[in-house]
Amino acid sequence: MRPADSSTRAMRVLDFLLQKLPPRIQERARDYLVLTRMDRPIGALLLLWPTWWALWLAAGDFPPLKALVIFTLGVFAMRAAGCAINDYADRKLDPQVERTAGRPIAAGRVTPREALIVFGALLAFAFILVLFTNALTIKLSFAGAALAAIYPFTKRYTYMPQVVLGAAFGWSIPMAFAAVSNTVPPLGWLLFIANILWSVIYDTQYAMVDRDDDIQAGAKSTAILFGDADLPILGILIGTFLLAMLFVGQRGALGWPYWLSLVGAAGLFGWQLWRIRERNRDACLWAFRNNNWLGMLIWVGIVLALAVK
Repeated sequence: MRPADSSTRAMRVLDFLLQKLPPRIQERARDYLVLTRMDRPIGALLLLWPTWWALWLAAGDFPPLKALVIFTLGVFAMRAAGCAINDYADRKLDPQVERTAGRPIAAGRVTPREALIVFGALLAFAFILVLFTNALTIKLSFAGAALAAIYPFTKRYTYMPQVVLGAAFGWSIPMAFAAVSNTVPPLGWLLFIANILWSVIYDTQYAMVDRDDDIQAGAKSTAILFGDADLPILGILIGTFLLAMLFVGQRGALGWPYWLSLVGAAGLFGWQLWRIRERNRDACLWAFRNNNWLGMLIWVGIVLALAVK
């Protein structure tokens, strides 16, 4: 049994990579990979694009190769760690939700203790990566680790865990600026705020998939908080995000390729809102996944704008 939202393509890749292992080890390895969402790489990509936005903007061109490698590996390590601690926190909630009932802890294939060990090991690996940067980045990394650990538990106490997720997902932005330039300028914090807005947008779309199940299970989310006003509020958040990214372009003195990418991003947002107008679960999940292309489009705009500067 696998989670309902696993990517078929990603699962095929995992099965191919594991096929030479003995059956028992293969099964255990697959469970750990699913625990860390290697069967669903979309989340890592949504974390990767803002990190690359920051690296390119901080460097004003192609970033130093060392920083690019460290932060790219760190993105996947921290996302995997966040997924392990998330499933640990949701171990009693996931079995009650159709989409998550097949996750390894919920299905009893991985124990909560094993999930904590995986979380700790990935956190240690990410910290080792940060040690190859500078003192400011190392200091900032402690706040990032705290946000990653706290986020999964916030859905018990607040209807806005998506805001904490945005901060956790976006903390790589000030860290990237610190690693490249040994400071976090106003542009870095502006981009960080913009990323929180974007995270709330796409994670609200994601939460709309599980809204009915979450209400029954007692979980909280912005999708539940917004209720019937979810689409108008998403529209306001989208407008605010685009405005923030407009300010990013102005402060970063970016040229026409960036502005063209923002126009494309606005078009993708409009398409997402149109597709989820009926609040169909599959459409909401599609809209969430579509944000991967939006993040990539903005990154391409930044890269091209810096190249023609």
